[in-house]
Amino acid sequence: MSGQGRAEGIVIAIDGPSGSGKSSTAKGVAKARDWRYLDTGAMYRAITWWMVSNQIDVTDAAAVAQAASRPVITMGTDPSAPTVQVDGTDVAQAIRTDEVTGNVSAVSAVPEVRERLVARQREIIAEECAAVGGIVVEGRDITTVVAPDAPVKLFLTASAEARAQRRSKEVHSSDVAATQAALARRDKLDSSRAVSPLTQTADATELDTTGLSLDEVVGLVVKLADEAQTRGL
Repeated sequence: MSGQGRAEGIVIAIDGPSGSGKSSTAKGVAKARDWRYLDTGAMYRAITWWMVSNQIDVTDAAAVAQAASRPVITMGTDPSAPTVQVDGTDVAQAIRTDEVTGNVSAVSAVPEVRERLVARQREIIAEECAAVGGIVVEGRDITTVVAPDAPVKLFLTASAEARAQRRSKEVHSSDVAATQAALARRDKLDSSRAVSPLTQTADATELDTTGLSLDEVVGLVVKLADEAQTRGL
């Protein structure tokens, strides 16, 4: 990885907006090749959950920065059963609430938060690559910041309608229009933040998942991974 040497093993870096299919694709690829899986977005949700639970004003960047080092976030990287804990508490469901979703962009925009979590993400990548030979990492700044030297870099997209339908199904909401509006708001915030904005790098392969099945998307990514390994990367 940039500035720290490439991790042993292969890193598959996947970026993209909410609802583009990152999580399902990343887990599917990891399962197909017996690699590990890391959802970096869950880490930002976890620290946001902690901030809200501890009554930290998430609109106060200085307060968020001051508290950023306090929670202990532990990620389980088994793609069949990924876990996320904060100070020993399972928060896998708690971090998916509307309250966390509505505040995560503000928290993740704070430089001190990103600095701390990116450092931990790089540690996890190195540890898991050394242990099992590969990891699939998904988020919004993996190809640009977390693992810019990854041999396979992807940017997943999908139509606004498809993304809203998928996210609505995921959160069990029947109001697809409201979900689409929320996604648009999140996209704008994530793409315009000063630190590590959501963006596509020139060397990342763009993959529009709108008209593809999950198996088709996973198959395409596995093919790219196999080709990269064949090249000796």
